[in-house]
Amino acid sequence: MGKSIPEITLNDGVTLPVIGLGTYKLKGNDGVNSIQSAIDTGYRLIDSAYNYENEGTVGEAVRRSSVPREELRITSKLPGRYQAYENAATTIQESLFRANLDYYDVYLIHWPNPKQDKYVEAWQALIDAKKRGLIRSIGVCNFLPEHIERLEKETGVKPSINQIELHPFFNQAQQRKWHEENNIITESWSPLARANELLRNDMIHKIADNHNKSISQVILRWHYQLGAISIPKSSSPARQLENISIFDFSLDDTEMTIITGLTRPEGRINNQDPVVYEEF
Repeated sequence: MGKSIPEITLNDGVTLPVIGLGTYKLKGNDGVNSIQSAIDTGYRLIDSAYNYENEGTVGEAVRRSSVPREELRITSKLPGRYQAYENAATTIQESLFRANLDYYDVYLIHWPNPKQDKYVEAWQALIDAKKRGLIRSIGVCNFLPEHIERLEKETGVKPSINQIELHPFFNQAQQRKWHEENNIITESWSPLARANELLRNDMIHKIADNHNKSISQVILRWHYQLGAISIPKSSSPARQLENISIFDFSLDDTEMTIITGLTRPEGRINNQDPVVYEEF
């Protein structure tokens, strides 16, 4: 029996669960089994990307699942090298062909790639694909406020979501505040920071002990109470269940402040600054 996960309503009316499954490096039959396990456990949001080279794996897990397609929320992302309008339009179709899906619930521009200066073209391709019924909700990843303001100014359409690096070592307070003020949902990639250091943190360990929860559960609860959607990756059925079992406790203001206070000026995992980073 799957656990019920609360949902957030985006600015276009599409609803998403507050926790989904990250699928980076989940490929082939093992990947299908891991994703199918997550769906069976209760996950309804599955996050992929063209550059993960596993859209087919995600699609196969959807087909093998006993959960109706309309109950799932499947995400993919446009890579940097295909941001020119015609390339973007074709790539969206290719993403659907790879997954053998009729539509994506969410499709995102993976990085702004400002040196190329083609992200507005790419955004227009997403807008048009949505009009054609290929995508239900369109958004971005790793975009700064100035990038999003330009999208809305030049196309009249605001993203529903911005997926950004967000974890206790990089809490993105200013970006999150801007999202809230502009009715854009924050989604956290690498919510557990991919780093063993965070999972060994003494302060979070103490909070976890106080609640009889794991450190991962405390961190994911922190994301939830920030109002962000998180997409932790796990291939383990036990860990998948653990990651969504966070709705039977709450962090108090002091605990939230302690975790948020772990942020660092140079807290990014791989120093991928959207001002200069260019995705292939």
